[in-house]
Amino acid sequence: MRKILFYETASGQKPIEDFINQLSAKPAQKITWVLKLVEDLEHVPSMYFSKMVNTLDLWEVRASAGSNIFRLIGFFDGPNLLVLSHAFQKKTQKTPKQAIKTAEERKKDYFRRKNK
Repeated sequence: MRKILFYETASGQKPIEDFINQLSAKPAQKITWVLKLVEDLEHVPSMYFSKMVNTLDLWEVRASAGSNIFRLIGFFDGPNLLVLSHAFQKKTQKTPKQAIKTAEERKKDYFRRKNK
């Protein structure tokens, strides 16, 4: 079983939590349902969870509600702890470079602060 943790900034903000909280009920429920799948299933279908190519070991959680598509990007800290560091509503075919950059910067920040 995996455990999911939301990345927390040095000032205590949780961008993923803030993102989910600003959504209306249906998309927020769908994202929560997909996160539960990622935690509970040993083999999560790739339509919900997959490793991102051409990144620094980032993983993507995928959820859709109606015509809205959401992505939560994270990384592993050990074999079973998934730290989600960035979320956005997807509007184009490709994941925006800025979204990947934000997730990678937060990953570096997470490990830098953890190892102190």
